Amino acid sequence: MIDGTDRQILSILQKDARTSNAEIGRRVGMTPSAILERIRKLESRGVVTAFEARVAPRQVGLGLTAFVFVRTDESPGRHDSARELAELDEVLEVHHIAGEDCYLAKVVARDAGDLGRFLRERVGSIPAVTSTRTTVVLETIRESSRLPLGEEGSDDAE
Repeated sequence: MIDGTDRQILSILQKDARTSNAEIGRRVGMTPSAILERIRKLESRGVVTAFEARVAPRQVGLGLTAFVFVRTDESPGRHDSARELAELDEVLEVHHIAGEDCYLAKVVARDAGDLGRFLRERVGSIPAVTSTRTTVVLETIRESSRLPLGEEGSDDAE
């Protein structure tokens, strides 16, 4: 399990993963070396899985976001098509879902034409895929990968 200090560290890192160990230590009342040790332990336990930069899709020419519901004819428990979907650069997320469809994929593309080609040529070439339904995002109001860490992980430490 993680304790309150870990939650505070995680909260700070979720806001800005470039925050120095010295700054985190100042906020939570620990030395930078103790913070480094805690972060390494969180990584080794699989709590922290990556540090990455969030890039604005429109700023790099990917102005269209869509959610694609994918139906396959795979036998239960098989996820080969999900793994193939996950390998496609345009696919940001793949979720195994309950309901009529098998998977939900979050996809980025340059425009509607690019999305159409992606669905026909890339997704359509996956043998087990039987159909897709696509919902195009008109505007993103909120998007975050920050997890709610509870009261102990609040920003009170700032």
